[in-house]
Amino acid sequence: MKTLKLVGFPFLFIIYLMMATPFQSCDPDDDDECDTCNIVYKPNIYIYPNEKTELTVKIDFPMGGNIITSIPEYVNGWNITVDTNGLIDNTYSYLFYESNQPDIWQKTVGWTIQNAELESFFRKNMAEYGFYGQEIEDFIDYWIPRLTKYPFYSIYPQTFELIDKVIILDFSKQPDSVLRLFYVIKGQNILPDKLVEPIIDSYNREGYFVTEWGVVLK
Repeated sequence: MKTLKLVGFPFLFIIYLMMATPFQSCDPDDDDECDTCNIVYKPNIYIYPNEKTELTVKIDFPMGGNIITSIPEYVNGWNITVDTNGLIDNTYSYLFYESNQPDIWQKTVGWTIQNAELESFFRKNMAEYGFYGQEIEDFIDYWIPRLTKYPFYSIYPQTFELIDKVIILDFSKQPDSVLRLFYVIKGQNILPDKLVEPIIDSYNREGYFVTEWGVVLK
């Protein structure tokens, strides 16, 4: 009996700790704040069909999450008409949303950039990934004025395979290809050790395609 008690006590203690520690999720109905979730700020979705197209676009969070804000308003999806130049409902250049979801972002490969060089870095880097023209200008116009607090910024790219694990874009007419890129950006007061730079795959902007960028601030 003593042996059973000695073996059982650690097991019961572990069970107690599991029950005492609340499970955290990104469920919008969960009243407890999730400290393992992150906001993705200002993802812009640009859509370029071959012909004027009526679309329904929906977002799903397979690991839990929710949309915080959106333009145009996201109810149970966006029901839109898109011209070949990317203009949505004769009004919008892109679909905008911000969302909250689990933090699964990689922080292993990337770059550390001096503050003064951020604009030139993002222009070159986004073009290398496959973004073009106004897509890059929109990013620069919004983010460069907001990245001024630190002398250095570590920038970790998140690409389609990782993003799609937590945020799925569903189109009623599936694009030929989708380019998705989020940057996890962390301010640094001193220059950290050099990061391993990722390999950038080229993107072919042909046919009916979609591009999306967003930012997670650390």
